[in-house]
Amino acid sequence: MGAFKETKLPADAPAAQKALGWIDDRFPLTKLWNDQWGRYYAPKSFNYWYIFGSLAMFVLVLQIVTGIFLTMHYKPDANLAFNSVEYIMREVPWGWLVRYMHSTGASAFFIVVYLHMTRALLYGSYRKPRELIWLFGFAIFLCLMAEAFFGYLLPWGQMSYWGAQVIVNLFGAIPLIGPDLSLWIRGDYVVSDATLNRFFAFHVIAIPLVLLGLVAAHLIALHEVGSSNPDGIEVKENLGPDGHPVDSIPSHPYYTVHDLFGVSVFLLIFSAVVFFAPEMGGYFLEYNNFLPGDPLKTPLHIAPTWYFTPFYSVLRATTADFMWVLMAAVAAYVCFLWLKSRLAFRTKVVIAVIAIVAIIGMLPQVLDAKFWGVVFFGGSVMILAFLPWLDHSPVKSMRYRPTWHKYLFALLAVAFVALGYLGTQAPSVIGTIVSQVATLYYFAFFLLMPWWSTMGTFKKVPDRVVFHAH
Repeated sequence: MGAFKETKLPADAPAAQKALGWIDDRFPLTKLWNDQWGRYYAPKSFNYWYIFGSLAMFVLVLQIVTGIFLTMHYKPDANLAFNSVEYIMREVPWGWLVRYMHSTGASAFFIVVYLHMTRALLYGSYRKPRELIWLFGFAIFLCLMAEAFFGYLLPWGQMSYWGAQVIVNLFGAIPLIGPDLSLWIRGDYVVSDATLNRFFAFHVIAIPLVLLGLVAAHLIALHEVGSSNPDGIEVKENLGPDGHPVDSIPSHPYYTVHDLFGVSVFLLIFSAVVFFAPEMGGYFLEYNNFLPGDPLKTPLHIAPTWYFTPFYSVLRATTADFMWVLMAAVAAYVCFLWLKSRLAFRTKVVIAVIAIVAIIGMLPQVLDAKFWGVVFFGGSVMILAFLPWLDHSPVKSMRYRPTWHKYLFALLAVAFVALGYLGTQAPSVIGTIVSQVATLYYFAFFLLMPWWSTMGTFKKVPDRVVFHAH
């Protein structure tokens, strides 16, 4: 082992500098700061689509801090949970504010994450060499969904209780293992005190630990390969005499100020919601959740919180009649693969066999629509993980794609929002038809992407980033 070397500072150096030097001799604090932010060089052309990553980190910290204060007074007991939330709201000093910040923060988290993912779609931030960043981000998204699901039961209100009952029962549709899996998740034959305790443990301890690890991996991977930019150009390929990319600037102070402005605007909107509309018309906090959970009284309309409803609509759109359309769609897609794909013959045969088995399984006499609803529900989430390998476009950024590509992305956004809205509404004939059309488009967008993403006339990508001062 080498000898310990202490940094020599002038005798008249400020006390803060001496303290920092003492820490740096024993822990790489300054090095970590410089590597991860202080001297991390990022493309100079970031626009305001790039604030949502730092905003997501800010909201994560907000959720952890408010969650810690809530656990000080919350009772994870089926007989006490609802009243403990009421106690926080009515008796604990500023408890109502902490609770509303946490509940509004959950919705804000998903809004920010959805916008962050939208930016990735617009500028191809998931493309090589950032596939691993995207996969870590997707894993974070899955953890957020799990965290929100487990936390949703904790207030033990009517919608919490019945929403958990419905979602857990979905796993019962899986052949063979479904009933046992549902029982294992609940810890009882119905949603009960055992369910509440295990959901509390996952929400407060297990998922946050995994989430923090994934966030760290996401940031480390990002700073290893470098940030993307609106032009989709790799700035690291053009280095200056100082060894840094010529089209990049230090994150601090430039993007520190940039992100602080975004945080300020976010806090303004966030505070307005918390103080004036924390329920947001029943979308952030359902009115039924202000009633204690009652196993003997089912709400007229059970639906998950808005951030799950796009995928929930896919589940609800999978009706017995719609299965015939899906069978035809699977058959058409396999035929398309045989005609247009450059896959090996053996791979095509395997895909065709899997498709035939799936089509047979879709027959009413074999597996019911409920099972396939769960399959497409899961598939609508998991398909996002494969985006880096589905997009074969010669350019990354939407700026240099054909105009009609932008319309396809805009239609995806419309379909996603429509699915989300319809998932919050009671089932209707028109709503079911619209959700079925939106579901078909959603899957077609991704499954046909390897072909349509290469079609059309692409604009020439410039050699250097296009920068416009704000």
